[in-house]
Order: sequence, then C-alpha cells, then structure tokens
Amino acid sequence: MIYDLTNKGSFRRDFGLREQIQRAAVSCMSNVAEGFDSDTNQQFIQMLSYTKRSSSEVQSELYAALDREYIAKEEFDNSYNQAATVRKLTNGFIRYLRKG
Repeated sequence: MIYDLTNKGSFRRDFGLREQIQRAAVSCMSNVAEGFDSDTNQQFIQMLSYTKRSSSEVQSELYAALDREYIAKEEFDNSYNQAATVRKLTNGFIRYLRKG
C-alpha cells in the first residue's frame, strides 16, 4: 500500500519522505520476521515493539504526505488505519507471548 502511494505524482519525487516511509513500512514486517527467529519470547517481544514504533512512524509520515498534498484524504485514512491495525495486532501478539 505504501509503495503504491509513494510511486505516484509529487510523492515519487520527494526522495527523503518517500524513502523514509517505505523503510518504516518494510521495517514493520522485517521486525516480525526477525523476531520470529528469536531464541526467546522476550527477544520476539522486543522485535515486535520495534514493529509498533515503525507503524507509528508510518502514520507520522502519512501526515507529512497529506500536508504536502501528495496523497488524498481517503488514501491517508486507509493507510493510517492499516498502520493502526498493524499496531493493534502487534499489541495482541505481544500480550499472547507474555502469557506463555
């Protein structure tokens, strides 16, 4: 979703913001993958906490994109809500791991 947004219009030419939001979005799934290969639940939880932070970073950068009019309000809302969902699911996964 983020790659689709950043590869069109003026967003495509804002190299700093484009690359930062792309890195943050990819970081979400990369941290989950890296955590999955952890030796302990505590290590996994640490990586999942990075996922939450990256999700928040995506949301922050979406505000910058909206302010610059790189994306429409509907695109902002959809992407922002997707990042919120990632954070919510990650929180649930962390709670699950802490129980076990």
